[in-house]
Amino acid sequence: MGTNALKVDDAGWETEVIKSPGLVMVDFWAVWCGPCQMVAPIVDELATEYAGKLKVMKLNTDENPEVAGRYQIMSIPTVLFFKNGQPVEKLIGARPKKQFKDIIDQLLTQSASPA
Repeated sequence: MGTNALKVDDAGWETEVIKSPGLVMVDFWAVWCGPCQMVAPIVDELATEYAGKLKVMKLNTDENPEVAGRYQIMSIPTVLFFKNGQPVEKLIGARPKKQFKDIIDQLLTQSASPA
């Protein structure tokens, strides 16, 4: 599977997501999850379109229960957006690409403007 989203696991979570500067999008998924398979190509397209502006990660919840538990991921797919190590936005379930883009554009605009 050719993917532009990077895989992250329990061990790399701190480095790849929490300590990562800028905006990070994490797709919580599992192999057996049908809606996750529907969202996967959208996540990859977003990784390509927002390259350099947004870090896109994928976390398999079956293989990494610690992180999934920490963020109370009860349903998948769940996409969490992190800024400065903090979750700032959450999307649960399969969503159209436009919904992801709207949130990403909004979060990128916020981070571009002075606080």
